[in-house]
Amino acid sequence: MQTAVTELPGSRVRVEVEVPASDVDRGVQRAARGLAREMRMPGFRKGKAPPALVIQRLGYGAVLEEAIRDSLPEWYERALLGSGVSPVGSPDVEIASAPQAEGEPLGFKFEVGVRPEAKLGEYRGLEVGRAEAEVPDDVVEREVERIRASVARLEPVERPGGEGDVLLIDFEGSIDGEPVEGGKAADYLLELGAGQLIEGFEEQLTGATAGEERQARVTLPDDYHAEQLAGAEAVFAVSVKEVREKVLPELGDDFVAEASEFDTLEELRGDIREKLSEAVGQRIEQDFRVAAIDAAVEAATVAVSDDLVAARAAERWEQVERQIAARGMDSAAYLQMQGKTREEIVAEAKPDAEKELKREAVLAAIADAEGIEVSEEEMVEALADAAEHERTTPEKLLKRLRESGRDALLREDVRVRKAIDLVAEAATPIAIEQAKAREKLWTPEKGREAAGSLWTPGSD
Repeated sequence: MQTAVTELPGSRVRVEVEVPASDVDRGVQRAARGLAREMRMPGFRKGKAPPALVIQRLGYGAVLEEAIRDSLPEWYERALLGSGVSPVGSPDVEIASAPQAEGEPLGFKFEVGVRPEAKLGEYRGLEVGRAEAEVPDDVVEREVERIRASVARLEPVERPGGEGDVLLIDFEGSIDGEPVEGGKAADYLLELGAGQLIEGFEEQLTGATAGEERQARVTLPDDYHAEQLAGAEAVFAVSVKEVREKVLPELGDDFVAEASEFDTLEELRGDIREKLSEAVGQRIEQDFRVAAIDAAVEAATVAVSDDLVAARAAERWEQVERQIAARGMDSAAYLQMQGKTREEIVAEAKPDAEKELKREAVLAAIADAEGIEVSEEEMVEALADAAEHERTTPEKLLKRLRESGRDALLREDVRVRKAIDLVAEAATPIAIEQAKAREKLWTPEKGREAAGSLWTPGSD
């Protein structure tokens, strides 16, 4: 497949593509086989008519149109891989020249946004705020109490149930007299205030006593497992069999020995603090790396057009739509749940889309400026998790990527990760308070941003 790329203003490119005759013919044959499945032709079972006969019956032009609809996404992807273009948003596609008969190539062209160029500033040795991995004592104590509650005894009491108590109940739901699918249980332990069941259910059982019969009227949630019942009003008949009170073990070494692998309360507290510190440290490290990249972006100059930002924001929403569809949900229903339109969702995504584009531009420019290369070993290492998920080896997965031309995408991804490592490792950590104080300082650059064209040299 031959491609020719022309740069356009506003971080856009035009790509002219010639699809080889062999690929076009293959697409036409595939389209003809698909059309045959919907046709009945004398002498052939449905779907068994040969492609040549389908083309003869419908005409080459009609089958070619179907082939273009089916194959254009594949041709577009191959054109991107072949031209090295990293698109932003959806393309504007136009058929430039269509074959009149088998054995002729097809030409199409498309315009699409691409990653903007960045003019780098300082990106090594940047001073970046970094938090301390401190775990407050009260956080440790809350975790101790959680563990303590997990081994609490439940003792029946002769009084109304309140928050923190556990009710032993039977319940059965109905809608207009018909049973609710999945809405029945016996000997269910319900902790009041824990939010275990449908919103509003527990509140209507507060104050119940053993032997009492109650009704709970609720609205089934939009994500109810029986989709046809989502949002319906249901009534649950509830029999309260017992009210049980949680009896916590005495806070001391005996409780620790029973509930954990440690012998003393101090050992348990130390282990909790260590694990929480590790988790907090990982988050702090991630935040520090992002802050280092943002500092490099702040020092760089990146012109991002409104159209490009809108295209990336729309692209982000389309990714969400695909994830929603993969979970068997409808995007329109999702928007209704959010109480927003597609346009509102995309508009809200624009600030993050702009940040994302600037980060990508700066990291790509750093990788180029530093001459970052990616070795075979690094590419294999990057595929380790994906290969394990697909139950193959990284080497075999890399071979497949090369055969499809997608190895260039992996190489660029690893280059960017190495650029992130370079900036983060070269950054100098400073106290968060010091970093925030610096952000508040007035500078001529901030004056230019605030005043636009009104700022003049000497006005500082």
